[in-house]
Amino acid sequence: MTLFNREERCGLLAVAQPEELRELADRCLADGSPVSVPRPPEVGCVSTQVREPVAAQRFLLGDVLACHAEVELDGHRGWAMRLGDDRAATLAAAVLDAEATAGRPNAEAVDALCRRVAHRRAEALDREWAQLAPTVVEFEELA
Repeated sequence: MTLFNREERCGLLAVAQPEELRELADRCLADGSPVSVPRPPEVGCVSTQVREPVAAQRFLLGDVLACHAEVELDGHRGWAMRLGDDRAATLAAAVLDAEATAGRPNAEAVDALCRRVAHRRAEALDREWAQLAPTVVEFEELA
């Protein structure tokens, strides 16, 4: 049973290191299960929308380069989208999504990779907040 839902898993695979994606995807494909690529890696631009933090209003930031792909592994579909133009990493991430979706033998390894990526992201966020902390201005409220 996988620890992450599909949205969380795809989000974490989108920011994983290309080498770790490729290595694990090779392990997933090593058993010779049937695999097809209904949607080969394709690079294009995606409109990026962000939320302004104070008023919480959304606005279009601009277009970013992204690559997306879809695979079918042993009868289960996998999907991935990553920023940039690394087709091999995107295809590998789609294989890992299919592996986890199908609950195949390496699904636990996919979850372990996602946990490592989530941990690295949390540590990076903590470091960023630690750098910003000295700049925080606290106001007193006069009664």
